Amino acid sequence: MIELPPKIDRKTLVNVLLKGIDPNIMPVVDKINADYEYWDKAKYKKLPEGFTPQMLWANVKASRLRSMISVWNKYDINLCVTSQMQRLCHEFDMKFGSFWEVEGDTQSAEKKYYLSSSLMEEAIYSSKMEGASTTRIVAKDMLRKKKSPQNKSQQMIVNNYNTIQYIVEHKDEPLTEELLLTIHRLMTEKTLDILEDAGRFRTNDKVVVADMVEGDIIYTPPSFQEIPEFVESLCDFFNNDNPRTFIHPIIRGIIVHFMLAFMHPFVDGNGRTARALFYWYMLKEGYKLTEYMSISRVIAKSKSNYEKAFRYVENDGNDMGYFVAYNLGALEKSFQQLRDYIQRKQREKRAASSFMMAGNINQRQALVLQRLKEEPDTIFTVKDVQEQFSVSSMTARKDLSDLVQQGYMTEIALNKVTRGYIKVQEG
Repeated sequence: MIELPPKIDRKTLVNVLLKGIDPNIMPVVDKINADYEYWDKAKYKKLPEGFTPQMLWANVKASRLRSMISVWNKYDINLCVTSQMQRLCHEFDMKFGSFWEVEGDTQSAEKKYYLSSSLMEEAIYSSKMEGASTTRIVAKDMLRKKKSPQNKSQQMIVNNYNTIQYIVEHKDEPLTEELLLTIHRLMTEKTLDILEDAGRFRTNDKVVVADMVEGDIIYTPPSFQEIPEFVESLCDFFNNDNPRTFIHPIIRGIIVHFMLAFMHPFVDGNGRTARALFYWYMLKEGYKLTEYMSISRVIAKSKSNYEKAFRYVENDGNDMGYFVAYNLGALEKSFQQLRDYIQRKQREKRAASSFMMAGNINQRQALVLQRLKEEPDTIFTVKDVQEQFSVSSMTARKDLSDLVQQGYMTEIALNKVTRGYIKVQEG
């Protein structure tokens, strides 16, 4: 169980607000707020003599209260937007719009390949977070070859992939109750205990969120009777900015994610649907690079922290700062992974340029030769080249055949059907 923070009475908070943060512990308070740490970490901070963890927490709560804005009045959900959050949002604004500006058919093909791969990653990891069990290799092979799913786990992944593609196609449409139900239906069809629950709101209060290890109930969502009003509020928040209170679009997207997870309007599939709405909101607001990032992959690898962020909000007076801070961090890691990938590809292209200077070698072939130089035992197939460069099987086969004719590669039989292409053995 997560420890509850100490209750800070109103009189103590008012005193701190009037006097200001004690300068002796201000650096500690600033560090806690920069990472938006919860009580379970804050209480262990090293403090000047005479200060207790409870006194520190009173200063932390007072500092957050100064910048608190109301996000959802009905459920008293609030948010303190810190300098760190604003800094990250500013960096995303600077990077997301122009980081991967490319020209040329080959680079466009590379973008297309990576887009397809990232959509698959997002579908796989978002599904895995909800219990889907299969390997990435099997899942990607199923999606690429458009194989029929063989079990519930594979069906969850196919559903997630199809839903993401649907969102990309409809990203400029306003969110409506009908579209929300469509998203949920696409996400959950053929995976629920009662198949008819796909694409419809829950009609009772038998839904709870339980600890997956101990089975304890950790959250009970609001009554199903409040769902109609919630959906109206969600659509309004999704479609319209508040002219009185500016909230950065990325943070608004995270709030959308939280709102749906908080209400739990469906019997199952709430987490997947919530993450899909965040993805949709980011695209709607012009963050096109989101398509190339698998945010769920980062979240899945820190799932316990993702779940704790929800718990922290509930335990600490519905302060959404914990959830916003976690998701901004996940977004930053996802962007870093994309940047590392692009930089690696750029290095590969520079290294392959020497092969192109020899003449009669296109960029795809140069990258194949560069790979053979670095990993001489690599075996290429037509399918490998086709998928890596997003080209037709005819183009991929011609690329490899030309390299064989020019003496760079040798063709071998892998089985009765498939041919492999390997580096020519020297000597």
